[in-house]
Amino acid sequence: MENGQYVNGSLWFYAPNKVAPVVWALLFLVSGVTHAWQCMHYKCWKVTGILPWSALIFVVGYTFREYGAFHFGNIDVFIVSLVFIYAAPPLYELSNYLILSRILYYVPYHSPIHPGRVLTTFGILSTIIEALNANGAAYVANSSLSTSQQSTGKALLKAALCLQLGVLACFVLLATTFHLRCKKAHLFPENLHSALLTLYISSFLIGTRTLYRTVEYFTTSSIDFSSPTLKASDISPIMRYEWFFWVFEASLMAANSLLLNCRHPMRYLPRDCKVYLGEDGRTEVLGRGYEDSRAWWVTVLDPFDLWGMVRGRSEVRERFWETNDGERVVVTAGEVDGSRDQVGVAEKGWRGGLSGLMRSK
Repeated sequence: MENGQYVNGSLWFYAPNKVAPVVWALLFLVSGVTHAWQCMHYKCWKVTGILPWSALIFVVGYTFREYGAFHFGNIDVFIVSLVFIYAAPPLYELSNYLILSRILYYVPYHSPIHPGRVLTTFGILSTIIEALNANGAAYVANSSLSTSQQSTGKALLKAALCLQLGVLACFVLLATTFHLRCKKAHLFPENLHSALLTLYISSFLIGTRTLYRTVEYFTTSSIDFSSPTLKASDISPIMRYEWFFWVFEASLMAANSLLLNCRHPMRYLPRDCKVYLGEDGRTEVLGRGYEDSRAWWVTVLDPFDLWGMVRGRSEVRERFWETNDGERVVVTAGEVDGSRDQVGVAEKGWRGGLSGLMRSK
């Protein structure tokens, strides 16, 4: 293994490390339990409820990898381990879509997109990519197909990997556009900065991992593993050396999960998506929420309201943030935990509860 030589009978090429899977399974177990507690503490299951399950999927994947380290010729264990370890990262990415959606709801007047359409837009794109992945894998795995059909499968897998990187780049571009609009308007309190910074770091970690997987596949897809003349030196070091996996897959995703523990997004954002930041940057308003007069399916197909731009008018029913129809509570930028407690009073009965809070001041 140290010299990158094939270990007889190993489906991993090398003999998998017997200690590391236990360590990573424990890391994700601790992270997942913490995520579950944070979801209860911040009452944010709708936004980050997917995180405990994502961590649990990793726990299962690394548990099977540990078993596979002692039975590295067992194809069932090998496949189950890969499926679970590959399945979790897209769920963390899905969680980021939900987090950005909540950020845009918080400052709706600088959002380039209907906040509620972040999940549907990027979710649909991700679904298309997963369909390409599934079809490509089915073609490649079916040895009864012709060489040209298997080549088509490899092309589908390559396209899916490239598109996955493209979608992530578009997601970061959307967040950056919103970020720049807020900076230009001099409306960028500490809690908003912290939430976006967490999102950027998470996207970077997931993107680096995806790039690693893309390079790994591109460097190995042309190899005929059934060839009797195949030598170990013909295979990419990414596949021959296990440390690539632990650095660019396991460590990056563990860092991402722990990042979202330490900098949980709902520490910085209100629990209710109807609560938004006033344009003075110091007031949070609990209003009616983001409304769009278009049909739901139209907002899915045209989340940026491009048709409205062409016609010269937005389809948002009312620029609700420009009205005074809402209860207000003064928030000092940076005093995140205190502001969340005040908004919590509003959520229990926002008109009476918050009015009472204001009278008590």
